[in-house]
Amino acid sequence: MCSSGIGSGDVLDDVAALVAERNRIDARLARAVRAAELSSAPERDGLKSMASWLRGHCRLSGREASRPAHNARALAHLPVLAEAHDAGLVTAAQVAVAAEVTTPDRLAAAAAQGVDLGEIDSVLTGVAIEQEHDALVVVVKRYCTALDPDGPEPDPTEGRRMSVVRHADGTVSFHLHLDPVGAERFSTAVEAHVQADRPAGDDRTRAQRLADGAVQLADTALASGSTPRLRGVKPQVVVKVDAEDLATGRGSAQLGSGALVSAARARWLACDSNIARVVMGPDGVPLDLGRDQRLATRHIRRAAEVRDGGCVFTGCGAPTWWCDVHHLVHWLDGGPTSLENSALLCERHHTEVHSGFRVQRQPDGRWHTWRPDGTEIRTPAALRSPPLVPA
Repeated sequence: MCSSGIGSGDVLDDVAALVAERNRIDARLARAVRAAELSSAPERDGLKSMASWLRGHCRLSGREASRPAHNARALAHLPVLAEAHDAGLVTAAQVAVAAEVTTPDRLAAAAAQGVDLGEIDSVLTGVAIEQEHDALVVVVKRYCTALDPDGPEPDPTEGRRMSVVRHADGTVSFHLHLDPVGAERFSTAVEAHVQADRPAGDDRTRAQRLADGAVQLADTALASGSTPRLRGVKPQVVVKVDAEDLATGRGSAQLGSGALVSAARARWLACDSNIARVVMGPDGVPLDLGRDQRLATRHIRRAAEVRDGGCVFTGCGAPTWWCDVHHLVHWLDGGPTSLENSALLCERHHTEVHSGFRVQRQPDGRWHTWRPDGTEIRTPAALRSPPLVPA
């Protein structure tokens, strides 16, 4: 490995040369795909478009497969940009941005207003070559807005989309694309939860904090009942688990989506949930539906909120509306549903308590937290007091 400044210039030159070569190849690919599209070549293999051919024969993603033909159609109207792309000075992504000025409606509007498209082509090419990618996005946006300043505002819902990919291990990936205003609303709501949950010593990455904030946003909406009712039923997270697995914490449970979680996770959820007993027959058909058993009445929860004021885990300041009512002695183990046996814990610390940490309220009313190894988590103020021995 070379040290900083020694030989690094040659490596960076190689990287720049490779990027330029990739740009030139992308330009050739766009022309070839366009030629194949115009000659209906995909029909030879029983397909209607080059995008579908590229997906199936070259294993490209949908976005990658659509870009070459899209870019080639745009470059037919932007010869200066096309020349720069051929020379390796402009990327395929930049061409895709510039293509927004060549939609049929915008070309017609430019012609009607006497706009010199050649001049626009030169300006866009200069920005693409000399400035960062985002600068081109801004210039194209301003041009499109100026072209139709009095036109109707686009429907923001038309461009919104979200894809959900469920993985084999039960995790889920979301891809969310929003209009600027919708994105501002969503990010503001998530950011409020992110900034309100920053305990001392938090080592989560920014991405992790954003994900936790999004989950907390959904959890708060579900818990408050502010989500729309579906056919008269309040939306809720459903977990199906065998009674024996729930009692022992061993085995697995199934979410409403079909994803599997551990029975220990189901016990965690059961701390502050409704439990419904369902007796199944040998053929898997329900034989008896027992009544819901509420684990913590609203009166107990309200009393816990007044008493605790938020998450009781040492060092956490999560508000009451983020918290579950945790049974200090689980009700499955004979713990009573009472204020004395309850503690408010946010999702993260509720998980920690079910994973070996322990919280306990002392006679003086103060809560204390112990790690799985038996040592107490103590804040700087608490360090001035003698340690307590957990009962």
